[in-house]
Amino acid sequence: MSGTARKTAVVIGAGPGLGMSVAHRFGREGYAVALVSRTDARHAAYVASLAGAGIDAASFVADVRDRDRAASALDAIAERFGTIDVLYYGPGAADLGSPPKPITESASEDVREAMEIVYPAVDLVGKVLPGMVGRGEGGLVFAGGLSAVMPMPALGSLAVSSAALRNYALTLNAALAEQGVYAGSLIIGGLVERGDIHQLVTSQPDRFGDVGGRTLDPDVIADTAWELYTKRDRPEVTFSAFG
Repeated sequence: MSGTARKTAVVIGAGPGLGMSVAHRFGREGYAVALVSRTDARHAAYVASLAGAGIDAASFVADVRDRDRAASALDAIAERFGTIDVLYYGPGAADLGSPPKPITESASEDVREAMEIVYPAVDLVGKVLPGMVGRGEGGLVFAGGLSAVMPMPALGSLAVSSAALRNYALTLNAALAEQGVYAGSLIIGGLVERGDIHQLVTSQPDRFGDVGGRTLDPDVIADTAWELYTKRDRPEVTFSAFG
């Protein structure tokens, strides 16, 4: 893709698993890539990995729950690259070691806390969508959990927020169908290989057991994200390691 035609993909929730797979997938198609995560501790390695693949990339620090900081990150990305053409929204859990309460024990405050991952999606879309609609092209891809479509009582309030994020994505898909902008949902059930949760679980077999082959390849999911965005023939795809 030439410098004048180059587009930019923003990866919200850049991590070693799916986030980086999405970054590499869009980067292979000529997109510049902007990585956003809560800390810059691993950014240098991420950017180096993308640069080694010939991908123009830059990293930005923002916790999506900090509305002003997240908005400032998007402003900085737009200043650096010119436009934001694809927004991938897949922030990970803030506390990997704290399991959710089951649904029968979840209170309203637990649901409000879980929903803190949904509200930023709406804010970020509000920042980038006017430009996409104005140009008549663009993409919004959201990654959520399997509990959005399958009852999983152990996930408690996370099931509520997963369902809300999915519904938001599908409703955007319907609203934007005639405006050149795609919105879609990746429903993910299982451990994504190379990701932080996968690393945590596999490092503690006494606590979590043997995951065996019940994992998901992030490169396959990233390929599907690209297909959803380019083919625009489906609003969502479900991946499940549970059969």
